[in-house]
Amino acid sequence: MKIHIRLVGLLLLSFLQGKAQAPADRPNILWIVSEDNNTSLIGCYGNPYATTPNIDQFAKESILYKNAFSTAPVCAPSRNTLITGMYPPSLGTEHMRSTYPVPSFVKFFPKYLREAGYYTTNNAKKDYNTTDQVDAWDESSDSATYKKRKPGQPFFAVFNLFVSHESSLHKPLPSLHHDPEKAPIPPYHPRTAEFKHDWAQYYDKVETMDQQVGKLLKELTDAGLTENTIVFYYADNGGILGRSKRFMYESGLHVPLVIHLPKKYAHLAKAKAGSQTDQLVTFLDFAPTILSLTDIKIPDYMQGQAFLGSQQKPERQYAYGFRGRMDEAIDLSRSVRDKKYRYIRNYLPHKIYGQHLDYLWKAPSIRSWEAEYKAGRLNDIQSKFWQSKPAEELFDVEVDPDNIHNLASDPRYAKELVRLRKVNDQWLRQSNDVGFIPEAILSKIASQTPLYDYAHRGKYNTNRIIETATLASSRNPSNAGELIKRLADTDPVVRYWAAIGCTILRPASAKTSLQKLLQDPEAAVQVAAAEALYQLGEKEASIAALKKAITNSSRLVRLQTLSVLQAMGHDASSLADQAKEIVTRASAGYSVDTAYDVRAAQNLVEALNQ
Repeated sequence: MKIHIRLVGLLLLSFLQGKAQAPADRPNILWIVSEDNNTSLIGCYGNPYATTPNIDQFAKESILYKNAFSTAPVCAPSRNTLITGMYPPSLGTEHMRSTYPVPSFVKFFPKYLREAGYYTTNNAKKDYNTTDQVDAWDESSDSATYKKRKPGQPFFAVFNLFVSHESSLHKPLPSLHHDPEKAPIPPYHPRTAEFKHDWAQYYDKVETMDQQVGKLLKELTDAGLTENTIVFYYADNGGILGRSKRFMYESGLHVPLVIHLPKKYAHLAKAKAGSQTDQLVTFLDFAPTILSLTDIKIPDYMQGQAFLGSQQKPERQYAYGFRGRMDEAIDLSRSVRDKKYRYIRNYLPHKIYGQHLDYLWKAPSIRSWEAEYKAGRLNDIQSKFWQSKPAEELFDVEVDPDNIHNLASDPRYAKELVRLRKVNDQWLRQSNDVGFIPEAILSKIASQTPLYDYAHRGKYNTNRIIETATLASSRNPSNAGELIKRLADTDPVVRYWAAIGCTILRPASAKTSLQKLLQDPEAAVQVAAAEALYQLGEKEASIAALKKAITNSSRLVRLQTLSVLQAMGHDASSLADQAKEIVTRASAGYSVDTAYDVRAAQNLVEALNQ
């Protein structure tokens, strides 16, 4: 009898647990994702010039997040964060439009939803910056919709709204709804005719995007699904004009986020409908949050934390951001944001902010900005974009939302600077940030093993590499002696960063060691040494090494070389034929892995012809 009672009890418990986890009891999730717009372009975030009545009304009935951040200021790496719940510099997926693999245990999170009975759809952009996992979706296409699911089946549906994408500014429109003369233009942009037109045109595009948001919300209502569906509206990164998308400021990383939870699910959020919250959230948190809302266990490997649902964690203190290679423009920066300050650490500070990037230069406004700089008609704030970077930047975002007053050298903010510097350094080490491996070397490692696995098997000397990169980029002459010693390190990544430090600091005593590195086993180190020797006046040796590197079989070595040549101006003229050959081969249809080295070669040829 006791055994029988116990058996019945176990069966009843199993039934109740199964009932609690039944898909029919779980909410539907709808993601509405706009492209390339930050908070300043949305009316409910305080901009009366913006025309976004649908999002504004939606915000009145939902929770508006004032401190939501993309991890990267560009789409593909930020979308990698969204789909994996992991930090791309940990995975080796930080560089724009790369397809380096992730570990086998990392699933695109919609897979967990499918396994739990959800119907998952994506309409239609993926751009996940790694090898695709097509089984994450029941359907991913321009016609994908939750309407195709089985009766009663819960859904997770994503709609990506492309109308606000950067490409919407490539062709000026003849007539505009928003008045260009009244367009609010940030102080770092000159008020050229092109800027006024591009800003007004983009507000028009955001208005169209808002109409599409309204249509999707109406479809949900018409289908009778609003009381069972949690809706997210957010943008995939900031943008869109120069110094926003791709850049580490509020304009590039601060994104709108509005979430609506129907009454039956209101208990899954701490904030109430119709409220605004200053809680810090980041794209790192989105995947675990969706799993938390749908009562699916969050995998231990995910680096984010749920901010809604049954598994939500205490509020995070910091939001982390990163920048790696953006198309053909090589750079490396990291950022930490709390509720008051944004800290930026630039690890290649000798490179100017405004490196020529073909896709960005398609907008008339950026070309007008460059022309104004060359003509000497910009003020100091507007000119900074065309100059090299400081090692550190610190902004009080409450009083300086445009991030134009760098407080890093102000002794009144020394305490905050030291605090955030330490937070950044700790996160780099904790997350095993492999972004410090030059991509020409990183790609070879990735062809053998995922970078995450490589780092966690002890093959990546995290502490020494980050320490060397920090010494190299600090612009502190007292670091020169140690960097020269590290030019002979056994680790090629350390040698690379030591050479970068010599480019920045230009210690004359490094010449002999740098000359030896022109024969380094790693071409990426050879190019870094050649760059440093050029800065030390050894132009003949430098250009000879670069002439060899520009014909390297690795497109990433060629790209690194072209990046160095671009900064040399007309001293690079002797390699113009080699650059033209890269462009000619691509035009003739020969095999080229991607177009980025071709773009860089074309940029160099055009610059040399000016």
